[in-house]
Amino acid sequence: MTNVNFAAYSALNTVKPADQAKPAAKPEETGGAVSEGFSAFKQTLQQAEQTAIQTAVSGADPHAMVQALANAELALDAAVTIRDKVVEAYQELLRMPV
Repeated sequence: MTNVNFAAYSALNTVKPADQAKPAAKPEETGGAVSEGFSAFKQTLQQAEQTAIQTAVSGADPHAMVQALANAELALDAAVTIRDKVVEAYQELLRMPV
């Protein structure tokens, strides 16, 4: 699993010291990060699908298929966890007294 394509995990490897950190992202920049995350997620799932098809049709390397499917499963688990946290935060907002 050395080839994880999910952007959240690559961000962990690029941590900078506090004195060199750039200022906080502006709200308009956040949309770009979300968009990049969705495109990376989509690309990971498409790559896993293509690898599985190639393995089934032409008998390509089964280890590559297992690795691609593991990456897709990891990305899907992360997306589900993020979705659950967003729904939980929304429900907390609904419970707040007005």
